Amino acid sequence: MKQILTALFAMLLAWTFTGCGDQQKEATKVLKVGMELAYPPFEMSDKAGNPSGVSVDFAKALAASMGREAVIENIAWDGLIPSLKTGKIDLIISSMTITDERKKSIDFSIPYAQSSLAILAHKNAGIKSIKDLNVKGRKVAVKKGSTGHLYAKDHLPNAEILVFDKETSCVLEVVQGKADGFIYDQLTIYKNYAKNKETTVALLQSFQKDPEYWGVALKQHSPLKEKVNAFIKKAKSDGTFAKFANTYLTEAKKTFDSLGIPFFF
Repeated sequence: MKQILTALFAMLLAWTFTGCGDQQKEATKVLKVGMELAYPPFEMSDKAGNPSGVSVDFAKALAASMGREAVIENIAWDGLIPSLKTGKIDLIISSMTITDERKKSIDFSIPYAQSSLAILAHKNAGIKSIKDLNVKGRKVAVKKGSTGHLYAKDHLPNAEILVFDKETSCVLEVVQGKADGFIYDQLTIYKNYAKNKETTVALLQSFQKDPEYWGVALKQHSPLKEKVNAFIKKAKSDGTFAKFANTYLTEAKKTFDSLGIPFFF
């Protein structure tokens, strides 16, 4: 009997320390966050090549709330969802719009920001509204896989759709007059117009019936979803997102406010 009790005690002791070890390991575990560092000021690199921007600060604060360390994985846009589904990353924070199509294979948090599509048009193209792009002979630049790409395919049947892998390529097409317009989110359009005022115009007022919402993308049935949602709710109420906007989006917010356009956060 004594030997049995001794063995049971040893097993209990081993289980206790193993459990504590697992908890400690979980507490210090990194949070792998995927994003494409090609969308300033949300996802970008600083002068030293380090990840920077709104989404990077967001990821770090989220990880800290879980007792983890954020590790940013810079992944091309088309590779983000595959990387999530195969477990290479834990979640995606990359200005990703919540869509029904994406929800067929992955899950999303509650929205943390909202946006709408807008148009960057060549100054001499005579584009006044989205209807002016849906004309035979018009050329519309879109980033592959973006909601602008999806919108153009569904709503601009008469235009020639030019598909590019990078936002910068789309902008260049418009600046050089090779495309009449570029469809993307409002902030990107505003930012690129500010850099190219001599050759472009920005149509920032939304032409969509409903705004788009950005969410954190997770694997389906991810145990992280509850914690992510809790953090987003808290960040909205305690000024965390407002701080991000004041740090990175001051001028854009002033412009949006002056035009009566709802801002991201």
